[in-house]
Amino acid sequence: MDRLLRAASLLFTGLFAGFLLGVLVLENSLRGYGAEVYTQVRQVELDALDTLASVTLIPAIIATVVLVIRGGNRRTGLLAAGLLVLVLVTSLVINLPINAEQADWLVQSPPADWAAVRDRWQVAHLVRTVAAVLAFGVLVAGGQSSRPADSRRETRTSWATAGAVRP
Repeated sequence: MDRLLRAASLLFTGLFAGFLLGVLVLENSLRGYGAEVYTQVRQVELDALDTLASVTLIPAIIATVVLVIRGGNRRTGLLAAGLLVLVLVTSLVINLPINAEQADWLVQSPPADWAAVRDRWQVAHLVRTVAAVLAFGVLVAGGQSSRPADSRRETRTSWATAGAVRP
């Protein structure tokens, strides 16, 4: 069961972090365009990307928290879960309210403060992207270090008995 939880945690956290990186690249690309282009692209993004975020972030948090509760590598699990909760809180407090506001913008006449709203959303998005990528990295590193000692000893022994040079 722990292997399945670890795999689910890695899978959903990795998918979510990759998704956020893709949005970060798109948003950075939009910085050179005006209000109308930005508004139109944001409204296209808002069509289904919030759903994608939910179906990857929520399972990532659940799998990671359950893994911690079951006793799997607590230190790295807690750190990864904390980072994912930071992502969730940032999304709920900053990004989602701005998303709701931007959904009502008119492409032909965005609000006068559109750039300030964009910048606030993008800074919050950068924070959650960094947190998600770090959470994924922590889970990957934790998975590497959580192999039982007997397993590591067997690997060293098998390398030595096979006469191979360890990488």
